[in-house]
Amino acid sequence: MPTREEIWAAADLPTRRLAGAALNPSTPVDLLLRLLAHGPRAVQMVLCRDRVLPEAVVDAVIRHPDPRVRADFARNRFVTPAERARLVDDPEWLVRTLLAGGPSGMHYEELPPLPDETIVHMMSTYDGDSLDGFFSWQISLELRRRLPTHPVAKARVWGVGRWSSLPAETRAALLADPADDVRERAENAARHEDPAWVESTLPERSCHARTGMLLYDALSRKVVDSVLTAPAREDERATLAANPTLPPDVVGMLASDPDPEVRGRIAGRVDLGPAERRSLAADPDPGVRRTVAAREDLGPEERRALAEDPDPKVRLAVSRHPAWAEEELTAIDYEVPLDDDFAFWPEPLTPRDPEAVRRDALSSHPMLRRQAARVHTLPADLVARLAADYDLGVRVLLAQNHPDAPPALLLRSFLEYTGHQRERLAALPRFPTAGLAVHADDEDPAVRALAARDPETPSDVVDRLTRDPDPGVRAAFARHPSLPQARLAELLDDEELVQHAAANPALGVDAIRALVAALPVS
Repeated sequence: MPTREEIWAAADLPTRRLAGAALNPSTPVDLLLRLLAHGPRAVQMVLCRDRVLPEAVVDAVIRHPDPRVRADFARNRFVTPAERARLVDDPEWLVRTLLAGGPSGMHYEELPPLPDETIVHMMSTYDGDSLDGFFSWQISLELRRRLPTHPVAKARVWGVGRWSSLPAETRAALLADPADDVRERAENAARHEDPAWVESTLPERSCHARTGMLLYDALSRKVVDSVLTAPAREDERATLAANPTLPPDVVGMLASDPDPEVRGRIAGRVDLGPAERRSLAADPDPGVRRTVAAREDLGPEERRALAEDPDPKVRLAVSRHPAWAEEELTAIDYEVPLDDDFAFWPEPLTPRDPEAVRRDALSSHPMLRRQAARVHTLPADLVARLAADYDLGVRVLLAQNHPDAPPALLLRSFLEYTGHQRERLAALPRFPTAGLAVHADDEDPAVRALAARDPETPSDVVDRLTRDPDPGVRAAFARHPSLPQARLAELLDDEELVQHAAANPALGVDAIRALVAALPVS
């Protein structure tokens, strides 16, 4: 099957013109239905995949005999999850698999959840291969929390995946579940909490399975000592350092001095066991110490020693520990990174304690305020406070994550931040449009393109920017409704911009009907 890119590359100028008409918000339903029924493949593709669709068109897509058309609709990020869910029992395996994979062009953390009943139906009827990939990101938070006790057995199988965070009574019920596949999954999860079983099955060579077990499973002292003294991979001690079941003396500070010579003398003592000689909090590798510094089970001595570590990233990691008092934080010499990615964070299954969030939001430590800024349910007083924060990371994280982030903050964040998911800010529903024409001459093409969102951008500026050196800017202004009609007519014959010109709402229904006139009538 040709790819999306191959289909588009093969489209000629008239086809691209029709594709633009299919995306035009002024195109009436009867013409959309005609394009769906008789349009070339590239036109059907963009129509079903790249826009919101009226109900009558959605109905026609669901009934369409060509599975490629339905497959395009399965990946449409502009229609509602309930509309996509209508494909749940599609006769074509590929369509069902693409539905499970989620809409295209979205970060997996942001995939909108399908209706709960659709998800449970897919769990109950789809094969495992169809539910790989991003299916789990389309499960609502509410359903995720209910899965371990759900009345449908196949849903409880999925619920076992939260084993480590489940209460004891829920685990006991899953281990005694009347459904064989639920019990088997629960028994397998429980084995990973048995250090003897982990020791007996841990692969000797470095591989994904070994890494996962060292990160998450209950480890015997023999396994811990073997990794500390003879790791299968050079960086395996850093993997071990994140394991929540590590004995306190391994995490601890028996070899706590930050001086490598002191650590070396301690490491050579014959009265200490191998684990004590390689205490992770004093490991020569700063990457190991950084991982240890991020653990919440550190005691006061460990924290104090790591707060004086020669590596600035270790000091930064331990400075985020929740046990520090504000006055203690001021004594730690940490450096806040300014080049991090400030992106969207999914809402966690277990909400943070509101008092802990407030403490972080009011902290003097920018990294703690950044943690608070990621909380989707941050109350209004803290939203206002963090929106005016001096730290770029705090402001952008708030803009990316809070549904009520002020429009002015969204614009400021887009103008000041150039990292990962910058473009997401401009796609948020509260992003402003008024007043953006002032950016028409900005040196950054992404900022110049913002002026195309402003309905008040002067027509001469719109005309000029359809000739901009940047292709993204040219495309954005080719769709602006203030584009002069003469220039719009020119662009309908432009190989590069024809699709965008035909999608311009200023084209008018009569002109769109003329474009579609060559197609057969249904």
